Amino acid sequence: MHSVVAVHGLNGDPFKTWTAEGSDKMWLKDPSLLPSNLKNSRILTYGYNAMVMEVLGKTSSDRILQHAQTLVAELVADRELEDAVQRPLIFICHSLGGIIVKRALAYSASRTSKSIQHVHSIYVSTFGILFLGTPHDGSSKAQLASISRRMIGALVPSMIADTEGQLLDALKEGSEVLQNITDMFVPLMKNFHIFFFWEQEKTNMGVTQQYVVQESSAAPILDSTERAGLPYDHKNMCKFESRTSPGYRVVAAALIRYSREAPEVISRRWNHALEMLNSKRSQEAEELLR
Repeated sequence: MHSVVAVHGLNGDPFKTWTAEGSDKMWLKDPSLLPSNLKNSRILTYGYNAMVMEVLGKTSSDRILQHAQTLVAELVADRELEDAVQRPLIFICHSLGGIIVKRALAYSASRTSKSIQHVHSIYVSTFGILFLGTPHDGSSKAQLASISRRMIGALVPSMIADTEGQLLDALKEGSEVLQNITDMFVPLMKNFHIFFFWEQEKTNMGVTQQYVVQESSAAPILDSTERAGLPYDHKNMCKFESRTSPGYRVVAAALIRYSREAPEVISRRWNHALEMLNSKRSQEAEELLR
């Protein structure tokens, strides 16, 4: 048994984000879609306030950390109540949902003190992450601000006209936060199986058509990671109406493969983590006796 956790992005919804437009087919839930491929999985969705200024505004550092901490706390609680603390975890992230997950894993990885070592369990249990249209390339604040602005144009078009000046100022500050989170996550990447997906269709932005997150940002070419394009625009790249929808088989096959490989790897990682935590507790006890 393992858990799959889906995290939506900007202006998203824990159900609508994953539901094909014009139908009620939510591929994470519909019995003819992912549940039929992952029969021994608990498939969960995580929802949070993903309005623009909550995620990308001037206080975005605090906001993203708050969302990340809440995601970790909710998962820890769910797994403790289900008696499944060591169950392998696989994340599916759309757009800026990937930023929340990266921050959550960095937070979890750092929590090893005795009173909160249960928080560390999410990092230890995470086997794989599928990033769908998440911006990873932060070569400049201006570039990340530009990506953020295109996301707003695609997902919350009314914001562009309403708050142009304020929004751009906030995005410049917010983009630095996104870069800092990527920097925190890079040293942890070797511990996870990662699959990057990029959008292959441009989004209608009114006057022009653009890629919201360019291929180079959504799917950096890195050792020990997989990458593939999905033939949709940014908003629709996380929605599959049927098993024959383009891209579904690639995503489903990755999840099946991860679910098959995860139990042995996560079991070994837990053995190592418990040794590390016990050693840390012993050292702390020795220091108290000095």
